[in-house]
Amino acid sequence: MSFKTEVARSMTRRTFFKNTGLGVGAVALESLLTGGSYAQHAGGPMAPRTSMIPATAKSIIYLDMSGAPPTLDMFDYKPELVKLNMQPCPDSLMKGERFAFIKGVPKMLGTPFKFNQHGKNGTWVSEMLPYTAGVIDDISLIRSMSTDQFNHAPAELFLYTGSAIAGAASMGSWLTYGLGSVNQDLPGFVVLVSGGTDPTGGKSLWSSGFLPSVYQGVQCRSTGDPILYLTDPNGMSRQVRRDSLNALDKLNEIEAKQYGDPETQTRISQYELAYRMQISVPDVMDISKEPASIQEMYGAKPGQGSFANNCLLARRLVEKGVRYVQLYDWGWDIHGTGTGDDLMHAFPEKCKQMDKAAAGLIKDLKQRGLLDQTLVVWGGEFGRTPMNEARGGSTYLGRDHHPHCYCMWMAGGGIKHGYVHGETDEFGYKVVRDKVSVRDLQGTILHAMGIDPYRLSYKYQGLNNRLIGPTAESTVQKALFS
Repeated sequence: MSFKTEVARSMTRRTFFKNTGLGVGAVALESLLTGGSYAQHAGGPMAPRTSMIPATAKSIIYLDMSGAPPTLDMFDYKPELVKLNMQPCPDSLMKGERFAFIKGVPKMLGTPFKFNQHGKNGTWVSEMLPYTAGVIDDISLIRSMSTDQFNHAPAELFLYTGSAIAGAASMGSWLTYGLGSVNQDLPGFVVLVSGGTDPTGGKSLWSSGFLPSVYQGVQCRSTGDPILYLTDPNGMSRQVRRDSLNALDKLNEIEAKQYGDPETQTRISQYELAYRMQISVPDVMDISKEPASIQEMYGAKPGQGSFANNCLLARRLVEKGVRYVQLYDWGWDIHGTGTGDDLMHAFPEKCKQMDKAAAGLIKDLKQRGLLDQTLVVWGGEFGRTPMNEARGGSTYLGRDHHPHCYCMWMAGGGIKHGYVHGETDEFGYKVVRDKVSVRDLQGTILHAMGIDPYRLSYKYQGLNNRLIGPTAESTVQKALFS
């Protein structure tokens, strides 16, 4: 029996379509080579698509405070908790609960920081966030977030992929799958990381999972080459690069026709997009082109890998039509085991790095007329306890993981201005009004982008998979919209 006969017999249905030029890779390649015309007319994977429902936003900038910030010290002022500072925790808060690190009977921990009222509605904001306080009238503050995960990686995976186990598709991938991309020279989904390391959930947080790989997030660096190996090697001109890619394309097409390997078509698509990105990415990632006044608004300094630089980069990316920009800023895991992760040393430093940049992003988008069409989301993966952790007898102040309640905020993209949603009890331990679950948040974000969260699905392993999960528990929080 010949090798070709063996290949034919083992060929799957998917491989057949790839081999005959009808697969996703072939459509993507045709789109790249013809400037997108084939994709727009034939439904290529990254072609812009009409929204399912009326959209309030065209793009998203998601500011993730990886490690879970202590929002009791930022946005949820509890005078009663301050009165009980360093008193033994009531039994009613401990019964039936489990914690990641707290042992025995912990002491209550009232915030050591002053809170003041800001904005037209007198919203309470910590002294640690003076710049955010200045834009509080542009923000909808959610004080009633809740999750069912209390360890970092599962909580981050649940938040961004809808599953606490790695392997599902990320939120940015779902959005580009549902809406496509409006700029064929840039990725539809870009990831920027600060804080010195990736988030605990790792690169699975921007994986395409079971969706086609064309929808995976592209991680860019804010220092050096934005993407490794994007620039031409020494001695190679752009024309030589183009000629080399043409030759590789022909060889890859021969291989694809002969063996029907879908990865060959994916390789062709990646090479072509990388070629286009050689021009588009370095230009959009160069924040030194911004006026000094704009750099100062963010606290950005060209050449540094900082959260401030990434916020400015995010604005430049959505300005160029990137659909979803995800910023991960590590360092918010405030346990209090030492000065590197405590409330009195590490936390103020993280607030200083974040506060001006996030507020600058809001102000900059607003002055450019982009805030109304850009949804900005800020938050972590869960909350922190109203009790002091004191792990191993530590005398430094810190808070343990807490899934029951925490704060997030949204701005722009059709969201109400100067609004506070939800409420927690007098200790900031449980939600008492208008609880918002992670599933609710996911559905609300998709809804803002013009996607029906209940209808957006992808068949995999016999199931119609959705970001919001298989049940009807997700509720779009329409009270947040203006």
